[in-house]
Amino acid sequence: MQNSKILLVIGFVFPEPKSSAAGNRMMQLLDLFLSAGYTITFASTAQNLEFSEDLISLGISTQIIELNSETFNHFIINLNPNIVLFDRFMVEEQFGWRISENCPKALRILDTEDLHSLRLSRQKAVIENRDFVLDDLFKSDYAKREIASIYRCDVSLFVSEFEIDTLKSIFQVPENLLYYLPIFASKIEDEIPSFEHRSDFIFIGNFLHEPNWDCVLYLSETIFPKIREVLPQAKMLVYGAYCSQKVLQLHKPKNNFYIMQRAENAFEVVKKARVVLVPLRFGAGIKGKLLEAMQCGTPSVTTVIGAESMQANLSWNGFVENNVEQFVAKATKLYQDETVWNKMQGNGFEILKKLYSKVLFQEKFIAKIDSMKVNITMNRKKNYVGILLQSQQLASTKYMSKWIEAKNRNK
Repeated sequence: MQNSKILLVIGFVFPEPKSSAAGNRMMQLLDLFLSAGYTITFASTAQNLEFSEDLISLGISTQIIELNSETFNHFIINLNPNIVLFDRFMVEEQFGWRISENCPKALRILDTEDLHSLRLSRQKAVIENRDFVLDDLFKSDYAKREIASIYRCDVSLFVSEFEIDTLKSIFQVPENLLYYLPIFASKIEDEIPSFEHRSDFIFIGNFLHEPNWDCVLYLSETIFPKIREVLPQAKMLVYGAYCSQKVLQLHKPKNNFYIMQRAENAFEVVKKARVVLVPLRFGAGIKGKLLEAMQCGTPSVTTVIGAESMQANLSWNGFVENNVEQFVAKATKLYQDETVWNKMQGNGFEILKKLYSKVLFQEKFIAKIDSMKVNITMNRKKNYVGILLQSQQLASTKYMSKWIEAKNRNK
């Protein structure tokens, strides 16, 4: 009898959980499926890098795949997965039609990580020095591609309820195609230092992610100089993977602004800091660095975008401010006032317990996937827009890909 629990994950890159929230998210998804008894193969066009997770040690097979190549068809026909998970909509664009053609009965899942069109539209508004409005999404080519990908899949996973509400209200995407599954972060770090045993402000984030670079530049040029006027001895420590030269140029010890590069253990450096600063001006999804701060018992000051969809009706573990002067005032208050600091730390623990515990989601998610596998034909009949888009993509992408294949063979 054929194994009914074969999962193929097609990733943009191999996961690096110590480098990014996206890597951590992928490892959590893999753990959910492993716990449910799935045999997993992780495939990517990228290479395993120094900080990629050792998937093989976890019992997960890995496969390097090629774009625009018949070899992928042979690979998936032999594997014959019951479920295929794409970790970004661009990956679904590249390989979705081949899955549809060669493994039509496989359940197709898209993990969005964040709504790219929302993040990029917000970035465009910042560059143009204006406020972002949701109607900006109608002008986004990324939104068209992203929503088309969502329709072509049987279900799409979101870490942000705000993004689900946006897709339902602005674009009328059917609710049954969207599923909320946040990043899990309920475990509190051991041996958390108290207020008096901590010092410094901290930011941590992967610098391949554009919002993080903008955030650090904003800290360097606007936020931290004002904090230093109040707290001249305080230091700003910036940690992050993949520091480019433009990031390293912000290292200014004379100004107490330090670029520390990659942290060997993110939790160790965050729980030694007194306050996390995350003045994000654009972005989407939920912010792993802010969940990490809560796990370390480190209060934070962030913006509305930073805290978006992360606290429900609970109090933040610090302050949420967009105004520069207020941001600075709250950051300095949190740094100096032990009573306020302790209260905010407690708020963070409450958020983790009530909103981000794995036990709140694991069984429901696997039950949802099992139900969708059983009812896949009926569910697809209800998604005729998806059938249309699948047909169009199959025709356009397929023949473009075959043209590239032929061109490569003739080189």
